[in-house]
Amino acid sequence: MNSPQSVRHAAAGTFLTHSVTGIDALAPSCLIGLIGDGIQQSRSPGMHMREGALQGLRYVYNLIDTDKMKLGQKDLPDLLSAAERMGYNGLNITYPFKQTVIPFLDALSDNAKALGAVNTVVLRDGKRFGHNTDWCGFADGFKRALPDVAKSRAVQIGAGGAGAAVAHAALTLGIEDLRIYDIAPERAAHEVAALCARFGANRARVATKDDLKALIAEADGLIHCTPTGMAKMPGMAVPAAWLRPELWVAEVVYFPLETELLKTARALGCRVADGGGMAVFQAVEAFRLFTGITPDADRMRAHFAEWDKI
Repeated sequence: MNSPQSVRHAAAGTFLTHSVTGIDALAPSCLIGLIGDGIQQSRSPGMHMREGALQGLRYVYNLIDTDKMKLGQKDLPDLLSAAERMGYNGLNITYPFKQTVIPFLDALSDNAKALGAVNTVVLRDGKRFGHNTDWCGFADGFKRALPDVAKSRAVQIGAGGAGAAVAHAALTLGIEDLRIYDIAPERAAHEVAALCARFGANRARVATKDDLKALIAEADGLIHCTPTGMAKMPGMAVPAAWLRPELWVAEVVYFPLETELLKTARALGCRVADGGGMAVFQAVEAFRLFTGITPDADRMRAHFAEWDKI
């Protein structure tokens, strides 16, 4: 087991991996990190730091990759403490820590409390404040990519940290009947109960493995909210044979941006929303929380898209 001191030393060698040049040394500074597992392909550092520079900030955003550091859930408290001691202003939180980080925070925003998941932690005055910007990030991305699709029925795969935020966004967007499947049935049931308490009875229902194929066949859309499809976890959460041209598909995975699910769906003629929308617009709100400055969302979206042209 890693001691707090060894974690801080490992963090010190791994946190400080990005920097910004050409910024006035007297400009306000902001030090941010992303805690997650297998995040070396994350676009968050470049997106945040370019916008920070354009806002006149000395903005540094570092990857705190628990896979690369050989750390796990048990080390999360020490990572949070290390970030505080090194003067971090805030942290983004991603898989698999969005829910397990909550016990180590001092306060939660209303959205984070309702969703039971945190992706943004502001460190201020010796306190840790948890927020959830995933739900509005997904909603904003969906509205831009799929502005006029049918929303009577949709199936969501995954009810974990991102899944809770996406389901909240889906009902906010007007999906009338959301069926949620998770490999842990109790997790799906917990999410459905929470959604119905907020949005009304029967707006969300649990989907079982046995009825999943039939539900997707009858649905207007499919929302994917599991790590399957990430560079580290290739594959598809549902068989390709279950897709059809009339189905819209929304993804949360964004590295790679073109997951196997989206590639297959596009080839069939499905309308799709890639995970980039959620990634960009959650970052827009996180940037505002970290700095108190409202960033240029279109500029951040354009910068995010540049990676696909390289």
